[in-house]
Amino acid sequence: MALEITDANFEELVLKSKQPVLIDFWAAWCGPCRMVGPVVEELSKDFEGKAIVGKVDVDQNSAISSNFGIRNIPTLLFFKDGQVVDKHVGVAPKATLAAKLEALLA
Repeated sequence: MALEITDANFEELVLKSKQPVLIDFWAAWCGPCRMVGPVVEELSKDFEGKAIVGKVDVDQNSAISSNFGIRNIPTLLFFKDGQVVDKHVGVAPKATLAAKLEALLA
């Protein structure tokens, strides 16, 4: 299951992670977010032990969202060594997101 990333645990779970991290910025009222949600959950299972996959509710965690300039959701950010290295805005097929995450494992 994807981790719940919050303003409080962001630094520990994302910035200090030794593994690549995928974060889904979403909101409960967002239709496209509900389409991406199950894909993110699948990726969290597929990459368990290899990467961190988490979700940030933009309505509850405005600090993280504004720090990264999240204007449209869903936005998926890919982190490596605490830095954003890739980004996808909008709905994407699982294969596209998995390929981006796979590339960070190399």
